[in-house]
Amino acid sequence: MHRSYQPILPCGNKYLQQKWDHACYLEHRRKLEDERLSNIERNNKKLLEKMSTIMRTTGRVDNISVHKPKSLNREMRHREMQRVTRENQAMQERLKLVEPQYNHLKWLEDWYKSEKYENNITRYPCAWYTVQRLQPKSKARKVKSAKNSEKSKRVQVRTST
Repeated sequence: MHRSYQPILPCGNKYLQQKWDHACYLEHRRKLEDERLSNIERNNKKLLEKMSTIMRTTGRVDNISVHKPKSLNREMRHREMQRVTRENQAMQERLKLVEPQYNHLKWLEDWYKSEKYENNITRYPCAWYTVQRLQPKSKARKVKSAKNSEKSKRVQVRTST
């Protein structure tokens, strides 16, 4: 494709048309630049006013939202919570008035009874291992050797009879 200028509108003289289009383009660019500069000026002026307000006052910024969120369902939730609280209190009172169906004293008696039966049928006395641990090692050996000697005497007596 050729690099020559192609005018937008049909014209008799391409050279003059190019000059006119270029002038319109430059004017358009100048207007855009003016708008951009005026925008910057306006923003600078706003910032300067805010800074002067901050310097004059205590320095608080005006971006604090005064609007407090308000729930449309707040009252309904509050009434529901009160109703549930009342129901829970009524249930608690009813539970306090009811006598228990299980007798814990009977359970305790049964426990002692079963523990007594267990001790009666066991080979060693209740907590024999703790007593053995509390004794010094030398005494424990003496007790064991004494028990072993008694057993051996019994065995000898049985065999001799």
